[in-house]
Amino acid sequence: MGLNKLEQDLKRDLQGVASDLKWSAVELLRIAERLSLAGNEADAQAVLKMCAVFHDGEDRLVGYADEVRDQRITRAKTDS
Repeated sequence: MGLNKLEQDLKRDLQGVASDLKWSAVELLRIAERLSLAGNEADAQAVLKMCAVFHDGEDRLVGYADEVRDQRITRAKTDS
């Protein structure tokens, strides 16, 4: 049985936000490298910690999207 439109939208949204987090982490990594080269190691380390948080969030969202795909998470229209 396939996904309904709401579930397809949810899966796409989860994957989209995960992709945004991945792109943001890559950009932050570049910033961290520049900070480190400029001698600002404390800020570089703080930005690297942010990258790790983004990466963990990306992994969770991809997992949720997989659960939607496998229909372990469903979405249905409500009457409200």
